[in-house]
Amino acid sequence: MTEHFYWIWAIFLIIPLVSIIRRYLRKYNIQNFNKSSEKRYEMQFKTNSSKIETPRRNLLEPEPKSETNDMQVFEALNHGAENFEKIQKITGLEHDELVSILEDLEKRDMIKVEEKSGLFGSKIGLYPTNNGIKEYYS
Repeated sequence: MTEHFYWIWAIFLIIPLVSIIRRYLRKYNIQNFNKSSEKRYEMQFKTNSSKIETPRRNLLEPEPKSETNDMQVFEALNHGAENFEKIQKITGLEHDELVSILEDLEKRDMIKVEEKSGLFGSKIGLYPTNNGIKEYYS
């Protein structure tokens, strides 16, 4: 019966051996890196006055194409503003204009309106839909 459990001893010996080898290799590589790091440091901080770097755009979150009022409202919704007052504060739009934009977004199926009832009365929540997110980022 003990002959069948040799693989357990092999695992208990291999795991510590692998960690020891990784530490050794890491230590060896860091020592070699430190010898050439002075050259890399000098090359990194040399400035070239003819080349000016521009800030890079985050490729994971593409920018929307247009910044119209309805896209500003949808962006506020997409970033977590769930009620009318928060959207109005973020966008700075007038009441009537914001109402017409929200109705238009609802007709285009970019947002959904949910009415929840609670202890202090009804609460209206505005949420972006998948179709709206696809249209916003396309």
